[in-house]
Amino acid sequence: MKLNRNTIESSKYTTRVLQFGEGNFLRAFVDWIVFTMNREINFDSGVTLVQPIEKGLSELINDQDGLYTLFLQGIKNGEPVRDKYLIDVVNNCINPYSEFESYMETARDENIKIIISNTTESGIAYLKEDRKNDLVQTSYPAKLLSWLYERYNTIEDKENSGVLLLSCELIENNGDNLKRILNTIASDWSLEEDFIKWLNNNNIYCNTLVDRIVTGFPRDRIDEICEELGYSDNLVVEGEQFHLWVIEGPKEVREIFPADKAGLNVVFTDDLQNYRTRKVRVLNGAHTSMVPVGLLSGIETVGQAVGDDLVGKYIDDIMKEEISATIDLPEAELKVFVADVMDRFRNPYIKHMLSAISLNSNSKYETRVLPSILDYIKIEGKLPKKLLFGLASLITFYRGSYDGKTFDLKDDKSILEKYTKIWTVWDDSLESAEKIVGEVLAMDEIWKMNLNDVDGLHKMVSEYVYSININGIKKTLETILEL
Repeated sequence: MKLNRNTIESSKYTTRVLQFGEGNFLRAFVDWIVFTMNREINFDSGVTLVQPIEKGLSELINDQDGLYTLFLQGIKNGEPVRDKYLIDVVNNCINPYSEFESYMETARDENIKIIISNTTESGIAYLKEDRKNDLVQTSYPAKLLSWLYERYNTIEDKENSGVLLLSCELIENNGDNLKRILNTIASDWSLEEDFIKWLNNNNIYCNTLVDRIVTGFPRDRIDEICEELGYSDNLVVEGEQFHLWVIEGPKEVREIFPADKAGLNVVFTDDLQNYRTRKVRVLNGAHTSMVPVGLLSGIETVGQAVGDDLVGKYIDDIMKEEISATIDLPEAELKVFVADVMDRFRNPYIKHMLSAISLNSNSKYETRVLPSILDYIKIEGKLPKKLLFGLASLITFYRGSYDGKTFDLKDDKSILEKYTKIWTVWDDSLESAEKIVGEVLAMDEIWKMNLNDVDGLHKMVSEYVYSININGIKKTLETILEL
């Protein structure tokens, strides 16, 4: 049986949201949130999707009348859970390249009050070649400006015709950047001053931070899944249970989009920087620290790492004891977040290979872990032993082989060549470990500083590198964890 609104009973909602992007993430995250709001607080909001590039999913989506099945899988209350939802909030999907007038018609719809986008990290970008008289501009900001200009010129109630813009692109200050680029394009196009004032004063631009792992369309199991569902669905999407959306903006944002009232993990704030720091340092930092320790220990996946008695305790400890100490958020809130991260790492439905996460580990360490180390020293007045054990493991991992195992290192060619040369002096002595560590810590092209200048850091990391290579990773870890 084909999935559509003729074969499956479903609700129909007033279109209040215009969404640029029809991919897996938005459908498993934003559209599920709107779906939940409709059910929990009678939000009565449907979504019209806009296909941001010429080729996309619009035909598939419209063929199913916007319906699709979402599976959320992961740990909930300590148990593995697989929840199924028939998402019914998508009313249609427009391809502006072939349906330009339908696209412009949405600009005249006074019911639309919210614009949401996820046009990839490169989507919020200025493209000088975009012109006002182009039928369809290439970049997302130019397409959006055309839409906003049409709205301004066709809706009489200018004071109340503005929209809330929620950017989900994974760049810092995504909303601010979108607003800046819109103003640049408006200037390029010589648009009138009154419109530019409306653009800036009557619309709300929010920086946001989104977090949910979405694995997408289960291609290898789709026949089995459709048999389970009892209908054919070409848009099935899978994601994890965890979700977080931090929205930075004025108080009225919460009134326009009251997602928190639906019991959702949506945080409204006037400054999301600490939440961004929390995610980068706790989630991403733990991932980056886990990789060399896990791979040197003979572990292949994230799930195996957190399930290991030694490595699992190590990961938990660095998040609770050392990384959390560097983040300016309430302790109770941090504990909940750490617990959620551990549950995400334990997710039995996602097989996340440590080798895949190991790509460019040095630059990741510099942005995700090093700030925690330096801040911990400032705040606590001592070295973070467990995080520095991770650095020693990273240096050993970039030797390229350990305990009979060879690693396929993926990083900048010059960095790999430098590590190969540095490790040629190893002769099983502490002195050679000190020399290796000294040269690595001096690589300011990675660390943006000479880490040998940090009091005591060279000595501790050298001792750890020596112990890992002489006594073994597990025995060294047992000592550090005081087991």
